[in-house]
Amino acid sequence: MTKLRTLTALIMAPITIAGVLLLPTSWLTAFAAIAFLVALWEWLRLSGVEDGVAQAVLLVANLALIVALVWASRTSAGFSWVLLQLMVVAGVLWWLASISWLNRFSFDSRTAKLAAGTLAIVPAWCAVAIIHGDQPDGHRWLLVALAIVWAADTGAYFAGRKFGRRKLAPRISPNKTVEGLVGGVVAGVALGLVVAVFAGAAPAQLPAVALVALVAVLFSVVGDLFESLLKRQAGVKDSSNLIPGHGGLLDRVDGMVAALPAFALGKDMLGF
Repeated sequence: MTKLRTLTALIMAPITIAGVLLLPTSWLTAFAAIAFLVALWEWLRLSGVEDGVAQAVLLVANLALIVALVWASRTSAGFSWVLLQLMVVAGVLWWLASISWLNRFSFDSRTAKLAAGTLAIVPAWCAVAIIHGDQPDGHRWLLVALAIVWAADTGAYFAGRKFGRRKLAPRISPNKTVEGLVGGVVAGVALGLVVAVFAGAAPAQLPAVALVALVAVLFSVVGDLFESLLKRQAGVKDSSNLIPGHGGLLDRVDGMVAALPAFALGKDMLGF
């Protein structure tokens, strides 16, 4: 299984990086919308929506919301990011509110789960559009955001295996440890700073980048834990079997959908 996971990652990572760096924003956001809607389909299944017609209606409704945001953001002078930025703020507020459900180990309402799916997926897509569309180096800054989450996941995994003693959230995800969290923070911030230099960050901007990277890592942990809560309540190990050795697409982007809005908002507020 480890070999299969590694092989799949070695195939997926270069494709994702090439897409982020080479595709224009219009194409990149179109592919991102497809990927996020697949993740949302898995979210709907975890929420107990098994009927295919109901799934299709909800997916179309979320796609319509994305299209409406793009349409409403077009102006005679070009494109306004205001509506997308408001959705990013809504996403950040949702993930902060979700911590209360994690603490109570309770999120049983199907309606609430469906609303949470929209508040997780649509703001994440908006964050992708905002970061990548911020020319001339938006494509590199999106890579910074992704690298932070990837490094945090990897750092947490190895630090947890080597040093893990104290459980982080035993009722939700028994394998996650405080030591793994620390390892993830260190790895995420460190790689974020390295890739930020590639993105064009000046030395004076690196402390701000480190702060935003730290916040993004913490948000990614919240996203990861929240999906683990959904899976535990649904009684499944993975969100689907779509990706060989990795489970579902939501299993791969659960931390990302929470981290991207936090990164986009922090980048905008601190001006790098």
